[in-house]
Amino acid sequence: MARKFFVGGNWKCNGTAEEVKKIVNTLNEAQVPSQDVVEVVVSPPYVFLPMVKSILRPDFHVAAQNCWVKKGGAFTGEVSAEMLVNLDIPWVILGHSERRALLNETNEFVGDKVAYALSKGLKVIACVGETLEQRESGSTMDVVAAQTKAIADRVSNWSDVVIAYEPVWAIGTGKVASPAQAQEVHDELRKWLAKNVSADVAATTRIIYGGSVNGGNCKELGGQADVDGFLVGGASLKPEFIDIIKAAEVKKSA
Repeated sequence: MARKFFVGGNWKCNGTAEEVKKIVNTLNEAQVPSQDVVEVVVSPPYVFLPMVKSILRPDFHVAAQNCWVKKGGAFTGEVSAEMLVNLDIPWVILGHSERRALLNETNEFVGDKVAYALSKGLKVIACVGETLEQRESGSTMDVVAAQTKAIADRVSNWSDVVIAYEPVWAIGTGKVASPAQAQEVHDELRKWLAKNVSADVAATTRIIYGGSVNGGNCKELGGQADVDGFLVGGASLKPEFIDIIKAAEVKKSA
């Protein structure tokens, strides 16, 4: 079974109400491949989620950028999975490297979050990836495998999980993993899933790439056999996000 191309736009902590409306208008007017070719999900900051959901074209979906690790309650400043479900937000991004690094989210904490979100019916974009130091010391796969294992230990059904491989050294830096570097890690990750979860999960789970993806490099990256799409940062706030969505066509012609 072919894995449907997936393009996520992570808007991070950016935007005013006016800017957000403008981005959504651009997306709504865009000519893009149909839903059977590409799945598109955008992730605005929490405060804009209901607005974006209400005005965004119906073939695109929205994701939260994070959620709390268990049921809501006395957790000031947090947003629970239950609240997202209540607002009909289908997706959530968990374990983004910025949260791992800046907020010290551990592999185990991220694994717990993924399991809890899935148990409430959310779909999850789970992020993994190594730092420059880890890559240079040759421990990329050890790091990525440990991050994935913390999820695999807690999750039995992978049908609502997309893995985003984001080399930390490539996020927002303008440095991009070469298509060969991206393919190598995606291939290794898939082999890890086959060995440690199941051949079926390895074959069907989408592994997307994130890290300075733009209109100029998306086709070559998307053409790699084990790259099933992208999680786009800065470029998702710009019109070139449309070009990145269109890169899904490379899989059709392959």
